[in-house]
Amino acid sequence: MTVQPTSPQHSGFPGGPRLLADVGGTNARFALEVAAGSIAHINVLACADYPSLADALRAYLALPEVAAVAGGGIRHGAIAIANPVTGDFVRMTNHHWEFSIEALRTECGFDVLAVVNDFTALASSLPFLSDEQKRQVGGGTAQAGAPLGLIGAGTGLGVSGLIPGKDGGWTALLSEGGHVSFSPANPTEVAILQYAWTEFEHVSAERLMSGVGIELIYRALCHHRGVSAEQIAVPEIVRRALDGECALCDEVVETFCCMLGTVAGNLGVTLGAQGGIYIGGGIVPRLGARFDRSGFRARYEQKGRFAQYLARIPTFVITAQYPAFVGVSAILSDRLASA
Repeated sequence: MTVQPTSPQHSGFPGGPRLLADVGGTNARFALEVAAGSIAHINVLACADYPSLADALRAYLALPEVAAVAGGGIRHGAIAIANPVTGDFVRMTNHHWEFSIEALRTECGFDVLAVVNDFTALASSLPFLSDEQKRQVGGGTAQAGAPLGLIGAGTGLGVSGLIPGKDGGWTALLSEGGHVSFSPANPTEVAILQYAWTEFEHVSAERLMSGVGIELIYRALCHHRGVSAEQIAVPEIVRRALDGECALCDEVVETFCCMLGTVAGNLGVTLGAQGGIYIGGGIVPRLGARFDRSGFRARYEQKGRFAQYLARIPTFVITAQYPAFVGVSAILSDRLASA
C-alpha cells in the first residue's frame, strides 16, 4: 500500500473514497483510501481538541481538500481504535471518548462503518509490510505461514497476533494482552513493582510499558536509588537519555526496553510465533538505534530452557509511518466483500 502525497481527482472504488482512521489515546489519524492501495489526505488531530470522536471525524471531513475529493459524501469507513471492541458501545480506556458504533455510522452518514481494535488492525497489516517498512533487531529467521506476534507501547500497551488459516488467509487476535500482570525479571524490577503497588492495586504490563509507564519507572528508580524525582514527562526523560545528559534517565530507558523484551518473549512462546514478533506503537521507533543497542533482545531470549526456541524467532520494529491504515483497509475490504 502506498501513501499518495497529492490529491487524486477521482476514486478507483465504485462506492467512492473510503475513510480510514487510527484513533489512539492521544491522536486520531484520518485518511482517504481513493483506490485499492492508494491513501491520501492524511491528517492527524489531537483527541483533546474535540469533545467526541464524531466531532473529530466531522472536522476531518470538512477540510476543503477532503470535502473536494469526498464529493457527495463518504459511504464506507473503518476505524481502528485503542480500546476493546466487543459490541456496539465503545468507551475508551485511555481517553474520555465513548460512542455507539451504529449511532456514529448514522450520524456521519456511512452505509458501512467498521470499528475494530487498533492492534487488530495493526496485526492485519503485518503480511503487507515491505522490508523497507520494518527493521530486524537481533537474529532469527521467520518461518513462512507461521503465527505472527505483535506488541506496541504508546499511550498504552497493545498486544495482538495473526494466526494462519487453512485457506491462506489470516485471523487477527482480539487481544488485551497489555493488561496481563507485570512480571519482574530481576531484583531491580521487583523494587519497581513494589513501588508501583503504592500507586496501583493491580500493576499490569501496560502500567510500565507505555508513555506514563516510563514516567512511573523513573519515579520508582529514583525511590530505589534514594534520589529526588524531578517533575519531568516522558519526552524529557527520553531526550536526556538519548543525549547522554542523565545516567538515571538512560537507566529508565534501558529498563523499559528490557521489560518489553520480557513481554515480547512471553508472547513468542505463548503464540508459537515462528513467523516473528513485531513491535509497533509510538515509543520504540523514536528510540531508534538506542533500542537496538539495549538489552531488549537478550531479555527476549532469556527464557531458560526455551532460550534457543526464542533465538530462532526474529523480532522486527515496524518503521512504516501509518501501518494501521494498511490493516484497517484490509478489514474494511473484507467486510464489504462479505456484505
